[in-house]
Amino acid sequence: MAEIFKHTTPFTLESGITLMQYHLAYTTYGRLNKNKDNVVWIFHALTANSEVTEWWPGLTGEGKLFDPANHFIVCVNIPGSCYGSIGPLEINVATRQPWYHDFPFFTTRDMIRAYQPLKDFLGIQTIHAGIGGSMGGQQLLEWAIEEPLLFKHVILLATNAFHSPWGIAFNATQRHAIETDPSWMESNETAGLKGMMVAREIALISYRNYNTYNLGQTEDSNEKTAHFKSESYQQYQGVKLARRFNAFSYYFLSRSMDAHNVGRQRGSVQEALKKVQAKTLVISISSDILFPPVEQELIATHIEGAVYKAIDSTFGHDGFLLEFDQIQYVINEFFGDKNNIEENLAAEKNVLNTF
Repeated sequence: MAEIFKHTTPFTLESGITLMQYHLAYTTYGRLNKNKDNVVWIFHALTANSEVTEWWPGLTGEGKLFDPANHFIVCVNIPGSCYGSIGPLEINVATRQPWYHDFPFFTTRDMIRAYQPLKDFLGIQTIHAGIGGSMGGQQLLEWAIEEPLLFKHVILLATNAFHSPWGIAFNATQRHAIETDPSWMESNETAGLKGMMVAREIALISYRNYNTYNLGQTEDSNEKTAHFKSESYQQYQGVKLARRFNAFSYYFLSRSMDAHNVGRQRGSVQEALKKVQAKTLVISISSDILFPPVEQELIATHIEGAVYKAIDSTFGHDGFLLEFDQIQYVINEFFGDKNNIEENLAAEKNVLNTF
């Protein structure tokens, strides 16, 4: 169950806007051990929440790769979302009204800087492993650059060092769909919701690919001329998201993703990536058209000693959420243990004890 962390001192965003306070919803599993070296920090993607066992059950939970019995697992709901952290539907303390369209813009860099006080509050001095896919990977990469000595290991899945023109085009088109909703400029929780449904349908195409739709949405008859499976599937996915999300969060978070660029104010993307000192694993999904493998190859090329692995999957970008077995295998291989990464953690302790 999520807890709330309140930060009550001024916090300045990259935009120059200063918040007098903010709050984060976060969920932890397990306990910080005596040596404080068993932390696994998981970063969620665009529309997920801090309850990581809900959306990544194949990798987190009792008996899984990241097990609360062995690890202190932390996941934070990103600022701008609608699952407990500061977001557009939350109250602006200055006006005592919901933020709505006036919500301050958080970059992925702002997000990880907002997590730093929470890290200190939890007594975390080092993070054994950070892991994140898609927008979660963008945040993790930012943090690994911002605090090079914080992470011992970094695992980046289906993500990038900067959001591509292709990715921005998808997000911008989704925002345009929201903007064309006549209700979008209203100040209420349902503003732009129909537009967001269409936006989600657009996004889904980028999360999957040609073969994915062939596998699940091919018709059973050659005689059909209307009411196709793929059409109803698209509509279903839009309605499904509208039941749990809002257009404001979707709109602002897509802008946050578009602004992601680790090279900003650091000389270049390549120079920024060279700052990462953690042992790094970069994982691609072979059929990902939104974050194609070439983007992960770039990351791995410029982080010293990084290990690159490509997972063969038909699921497209969504493969990072679905290919549990393959992801677990390459992570265990990265840690030098095909069964359990906890043995690697114990080995690190033994090395430290020899000095």
